[in-house]
Amino acid sequence: MDELRGEVAPDKRPRSFGLLLFSVEPTPVRDPHLLAWSHELAAVLGLEEPMERGPAVEVLAGNRITPGMKPFAARYGGHQFGSWAGQLGDGRAISLGEVAALDGSGWEIQLKGAGPTPYSRRADGRAVLRSSLREFLCSEAMHHLGVPTTRALSLVGTGDSVVRDMFYDGRARPEPGAIVARVAPTFIRFGNFEIMAATGELENLRALADYTIRHHYPELREPSEAVYLSWFEEVCRRTAIMIAHWMAVGFVHGVMNTDNMSILGLTIDYGPYGWLEPYDPDWTPNTTDFGQHRYAFGQQPQVALWNLLMLARALSPLVADAEGLRTGLECYQTTFAESQHQMMLKKLGLTSLDPNADKEDTALLEELHTSLEESAVDMTLFFRHLSHLAPQLLSDTADEASLFQELTEAASYSTEDHAKLLHWLHRYAGRVRGESSDAETLRASMLSANPKYVLRNYLAQEAIEAAEQGDLSFLQRLMAVLKTPFAEQPEHDDLAAKRPEWASNKPGCATLSCSS
Repeated sequence: MDELRGEVAPDKRPRSFGLLLFSVEPTPVRDPHLLAWSHELAAVLGLEEPMERGPAVEVLAGNRITPGMKPFAARYGGHQFGSWAGQLGDGRAISLGEVAALDGSGWEIQLKGAGPTPYSRRADGRAVLRSSLREFLCSEAMHHLGVPTTRALSLVGTGDSVVRDMFYDGRARPEPGAIVARVAPTFIRFGNFEIMAATGELENLRALADYTIRHHYPELREPSEAVYLSWFEEVCRRTAIMIAHWMAVGFVHGVMNTDNMSILGLTIDYGPYGWLEPYDPDWTPNTTDFGQHRYAFGQQPQVALWNLLMLARALSPLVADAEGLRTGLECYQTTFAESQHQMMLKKLGLTSLDPNADKEDTALLEELHTSLEESAVDMTLFFRHLSHLAPQLLSDTADEASLFQELTEAASYSTEDHAKLLHWLHRYAGRVRGESSDAETLRASMLSANPKYVLRNYLAQEAIEAAEQGDLSFLQRLMAVLKTPFAEQPEHDDLAAKRPEWASNKPGCATLSCSS
């Protein structure tokens, strides 16, 4: 607001050309009340949990603006499902401003569902409880898994109803409204740069790039043509690491449009996401994507590269030779391949320093993915059970057949023959015996890399349905368990179970739409 080109938009009419953001205030709601609070993030920011109702919650709902705030909505465009969608922008997100954490770092606080902005078009700028609860829970769950992500501070009920057509089938209905206060160093996206390039706004493009580098990549020093290239390469590197994390935990974002890609390499915009349950590289949780499967689990690495290519095109007017941006794209491919390889080896309790062993391990990993798919194995359960099984394989007297049978029965959704997976397990047993670790060290290492608890869609849906009835106990339990996803927590074993049959086709439990 202090440095970039903006405009006050008191009537919230749509505007476009020539601006980077608008000063716009949230629209008050009827009865703001606190539903959930992230104690861990609050501790970083130096904030105390507020009462259920009161001035602080009014701020978190957009009903109260403090003197130090400068609320704004940002302008951006984007490629959606591979096609240019033109101008989009913060249609239901309003940033309140920036707060300094206890360590001095700056964090932007943004309200999602806070009412209309100049980018809302004909929409109401609101969000429903189900999508807001999912975003709040998943933002914090991903953080505790170690995945680069934006965060969520609070979930506030509004006391208002919001009408939504969940599956775009003409059956709209009123639902409880809610607002998430999400937090990140910045919410700048690839699409913020794309819209400037698409409309030929070179001055704005350069201003936004310079602002981003000075505030969020200061180690690169003052912006210049060489620094633009180094900056793009670093964006590519961070994006590669983020995607490798997604693939390692079985996370599927569901809507990897360029306007949903953070310039900091953080997971952003938790919409129709999901975790692999039956292992299927072609699975997408997004019903809107059923025709293409563009954003399926196995497509995510290539989609991220394509999105980076779109960003490179947007940034190309800033450099004399656009070919220099190819170094960043190559960096993405190399970083992703190396990061994924190392993360998968860690999940398997393997180390590899010998180049020849790396080739063998690459083949081992490739066979693993096809074996998991053929056996319809639950990815999370498989690796967690393997963490307990692998140390037993170090013994020369281990009964491999019994151990492997137990593993496949516990982790697979299929009753078919698991010959391919069993073959892989025997191959893996021989490989793991070549490690120098003792049994306890191996178990501890694998357990630290393979979570027991992830936010399965059916668990989120159970929390949503209870919360809609005013019962927050299941939400609170889920929040507590997901803070330590690698711990055993045996009293919560039911939250680490396979997706039950009743949830296979229930709306919200297996697949979701882009509806808010």
